[in-house]
Order: sequence, then structure tokens, then C-alpha cells
Amino acid sequence: MITELHTERLQLRKMKVSDSSSLFSVWSDPEVTKFMNVSCFTDVEQAKEMIKLLDDLSQDRKAIRFSIIKKESNEIIGSCGYNSLDFDNLKAEIGYDIAKSSWGRGYASEAVSTLVDHAFSSLKLNRVEVKVDPENVNSIKLLQKLRFTLEGTFNDLHMYSRLVDA
Repeated sequence: MITELHTERLQLRKMKVSDSSSLFSVWSDPEVTKFMNVSCFTDVEQAKEMIKLLDDLSQDRKAIRFSIIKKESNEIIGSCGYNSLDFDNLKAEIGYDIAKSSWGRGYASEAVSTLVDHAFSSLKLNRVEVKVDPENVNSIKLLQKLRFTLEGTFNDLHMYSRLVDA
């Protein structure tokens, strides 16, 4: 499975344990983790454990998570990836987070559109899903901009999806 993707301004590289301190600074911000399915991190060891867990899932081709790196500065500004890969049903669920200092600059849009394009063109999937808290207005706007469709609300989360273009 691919371990690196590139956009105009970003490098998406499979997470490494050496990224843990940078990712800890993102995941320890309560404003960033407010809508994530994890609690705000309080110790860098939690970031190391998360990266190891995600690496185990990638070894089984069940998920892959990338560090989002700004090409101009080599700074890690967040993460994104396939939270679950289901090749039997040709679908994936994606997730993403961006450091507050990088909000509003289009980085999430750039990273997510690259994940979607890769899912459809290289992984040959037919469906990409995202679960979003209904109060996460910025994420909802991002998904609408990228032509995701709201399918409904399940367990207090909106389910958005996008199907491969026919």
C-alpha cells in the first residue's frame, strides 16, 4: 500500500513514531480534538501508542494514517487517512485533523481531496465515507465543497459519502 501522497503544498506521509511530538501538539489541543473520537491527549506517550496502533492496522491493510506535512517548512500540521479500508465492499472511511494554527488555509481540503482521488483512482474503491459531528460546521462545509452527500444521522453523527464518478 502507498505510504506517501503529494499535493501542491503538502506531503502526506505514513505516520512514524518520530512524528509523535509534533502530532501530540496537535492532538493535545482541545479545540482540535473537540470533534474527534479520541479525548484530548495529555502525554506524548499517547501519541506514540496511537501511531503504533495505526501502524498495526496498516500492516493488515485495514487502515492507514498519514502525517500532513507542509512542503515549504517540513512542518507537521495534522493527520489524515483511511480510518477503515474495506476492500471486500470497495469502501473506506476517512478522517482528518489540522493544527489550529493552520486552520482556514485550505490544507484540509487539499489533503481530503487527495485521499478521495487516491481511493477512487488507485485503490479502486467505489465509496468514501466520513462521520461528522453535526456541530462541526467547518468540516461539514469542507465535505459539501468536495461534493460529499449527507446520507443521514446515525448515533449522533452525520454520515457523509461520496461515490466514484461514473
